[in-house]
Amino acid sequence: MDYFCEQVQQKDVGRRMQVGQELLEYLSDPVRSSDLEQDQQRLDKVIDELTGWVNSSNFKVALLGLDVLFAFVDRLSGRFKSYIGTVLPPLIDRMGDAKDQVREQAQNLILKLMDEAAPPMYIWERLAVGFKHKNYRSREGVCLCLIATLNIYGAQPLILSKLVPHLCTAFGDSNSQVRDAAIVAIVEVYRHVGEKVRIDLTKRGIPPGR
Repeated sequence: MDYFCEQVQQKDVGRRMQVGQELLEYLSDPVRSSDLEQDQQRLDKVIDELTGWVNSSNFKVALLGLDVLFAFVDRLSGRFKSYIGTVLPPLIDRMGDAKDQVREQAQNLILKLMDEAAPPMYIWERLAVGFKHKNYRSREGVCLCLIATLNIYGAQPLILSKLVPHLCTAFGDSNSQVRDAAIVAIVEVYRHVGEKVRIDLTKRGIPPGR
């Protein structure tokens, strides 16, 4: 881990690609990576640096950063919870990436966090800021992520009354893709909770025709 703590700070793309693969191999071998959690500060440093990779303008580095974080969630499971506040902002940014592959992998990692690191609503309380993101693709991505969350977990673990107002705001978004995604998301909410959501929308001044 001392080696990785030093190497993840490299800015050279070729070196990052090499170190990323080495990290994936290290994390996949529990015997070899038995020192993973020996030094908390060292582990914090590695995760911090990897969020920088996720933010990289080079999509290969961003994807590799996402893959390595995936592997960390696999290994640390619930112990990864303390890093959620660190990794979510770059993941929201990456859901707005120009490349489909990066957007999908960012969403997959968010869903994996819900599955292994923390309850879905814990993640959503920190993810909801993405509804106001400056990048329309990120705003759309958060709506799509809500649809995926409902498909996997249903409405039970979510406090939808906290999320529906964001969708209502998104109905009036300046971008048509965001508006469409918000409508699909509210249909998904309706599918799970029924008439309650229609009454709620009426109270919020959404025209009956809409």
